Amino acid sequence: MKKDDATKRALALHKKLGGKIGTEAKAKVRSRNDLSLVYTPGVAAVSSAIAKNKKLARMYTIKRNTVAVISDGSAVLGLGNIGPEAALPVMEGKALIFKEFAGVDAFPIVLATQDTDEIVETVNRIAPTFGGINLEDIAAPRCFEIEDRLKKELPIPVIHDDQHGTAIVVLAGLINACKVTKRDLKKARVVIAGAGAAGTATAKLLRHFGVRNIIVTDRKGIISKKRRGISGYKKALAEITNAEYKVGQLSDALEGADIVIGVSGPKCMGAQDIARMNKKAIVFALANPIPEITPEKAKKGEAAVIATGRSDYPNQINNALVFPGLFRGALDRGVRDITDDMKVKAAKKLAGMVKKPTASRIIPDLFDKRVVKAVASAIR
Repeated sequence: MKKDDATKRALALHKKLGGKIGTEAKAKVRSRNDLSLVYTPGVAAVSSAIAKNKKLARMYTIKRNTVAVISDGSAVLGLGNIGPEAALPVMEGKALIFKEFAGVDAFPIVLATQDTDEIVETVNRIAPTFGGINLEDIAAPRCFEIEDRLKKELPIPVIHDDQHGTAIVVLAGLINACKVTKRDLKKARVVIAGAGAAGTATAKLLRHFGVRNIIVTDRKGIISKKRRGISGYKKALAEITNAEYKVGQLSDALEGADIVIGVSGPKCMGAQDIARMNKKAIVFALANPIPEITPEKAKKGEAAVIATGRSDYPNQINNALVFPGLFRGALDRGVRDITDDMKVKAAKKLAGMVKKPTASRIIPDLFDKRVVKAVASAIR
């Protein structure tokens, strides 16, 4: 489908529907007797029970199957800081996927603030309604502090999907890509182009999995403890990466690398950069809609396995493979925190669904109905 045609059809669909989701009643109200059970006076008994024991809210209310999808509109898709109203269609889409793929009721909530303290306070105040919090499209570095604080303050799971959803799918894809190229992922030389939310979380999860040789780059080049002026979360990132203290730009980092993961921006790599990597290179170019390097150019650089974030190429690395199952498992089992061990297990479960990986199939299909169950089984 041509881009212009897709744009027109998407706008027409949203205008016709007036949004992609709505609410649906679970109980029918056909008589006064029905009304007395779902509302007054019967509902008072439910409220009284919960007042005595707040944990009963998970049994008697929507809390047990409901997630808040929250954004401040500061880092939406590849569109950037476009504000809460413009972020709403994306959050609606997320909520729709939650419902359609995992049966989770999700509410899109966009906030008219980009202040860290205000966001944390707002989420804390609305949290009693929800069984989980899915943060979305919040720019780095604020997203790190917001997630960390909410995880400490709330008794329900909190995940920033741009970080952890991406990291889990990337790890799953790499497990199978290394099978195809006959590599040991833990011994591979990995370059991550992009030190934002996704790049940082991916580096941390790969470390937790056991990968030790990782270099991360940003707009200024290779991140290193010895780089002048490095501070904040990038300084912390430097502590767990680039053990050899390499310096230079992305092209220098790629010299002799086995794997490159692009989570940055369009066209920052060329075929000549991929040619500098080791034979049978693995290239994940995940910027959307324009990747760091097109699959066609990556092939010219003799890449063996290529993945993108797009649906019109093989091996789409899509967060939707992960977040429905993560919260399905967390809600069903009353998990308070989705740990790094759970994330690694989820990646392994996802990778294991592809019994015989090939260069053009390292990840299961998004519409495979087994995916949610497989990911959910890792959360326990």
